[in-house]
Amino acid sequence: MAKNKLSKFADMATYGNVFQYTFDTLKEEGFPFKGKWQAYFGNNNPVVLELGCGKGEYTVGLARKFPEKNFIGIDVKGARMWTGATQALEEGLSNAAFLRTRIELINHFFAQDEVSEVWITFPDPQMKKATKRLTSACFMKEYSRLLKNGGVIHLKTDSKFLYEYTKAMIKENLLTTLFDTDDLYNSGLNEDMLEIRTFYEQQWLSRGLNIKYIRFLCPKDHQWTEPNIEIEKDAYRSFGRKARG
Repeated sequence: MAKNKLSKFADMATYGNVFQYTFDTLKEEGFPFKGKWQAYFGNNNPVVLELGCGKGEYTVGLARKFPEKNFIGIDVKGARMWTGATQALEEGLSNAAFLRTRIELINHFFAQDEVSEVWITFPDPQMKKATKRLTSACFMKEYSRLLKNGGVIHLKTDSKFLYEYTKAMIKENLLTTLFDTDDLYNSGLNEDMLEIRTFYEQQWLSRGLNIKYIRFLCPKDHQWTEPNIEIEKDAYRSFGRKARG
């Protein structure tokens, strides 16, 4: 029988690979591993974040394939995160951890220049409000502080709207694109990360939707500008999550 939310939360309170801090605790005490994540992992390997990790499938998949890097999945939904956190413990993946918090608060958990890469995997495209999009200028400003010089951002999405918006943001801010495709699995890209497919990604693929992928550099000390363009919205996003499966 599937565990309910309360039992999952109880489990995660005992997990050594899960961190859950209220905003009040952060204000009063701070986060003990801010600037010290490599001490937590016990190595000097690069730190990589997955934002909006959901069930943690990508965090776990990346940790399996790249033991020379440390991966941290971040999401506010603890019941979903339980799946990946449990799997990482069962498999003994010491290079995978999970942080339950809102993405708007990540600078409370990471010091300047502490992160090497950021993965943004299938986020809500937030078509109504630009400031909520995870590739918006306001979020990019936050990423640029915690990323090392030459830090990389990966966006993987089913949303044509978010894909086109992100390309416009990159162009507006004169960023360097390392790879860009609107059809990842027919792009000719031959990398291990292509073997990792989340539950929702499989659903989009089964419905004939192309997966878009952009990899680009996030510069330091940049004056971020929001693109001023009109983009056609994703019609299929009008359905609720339950209807989308």
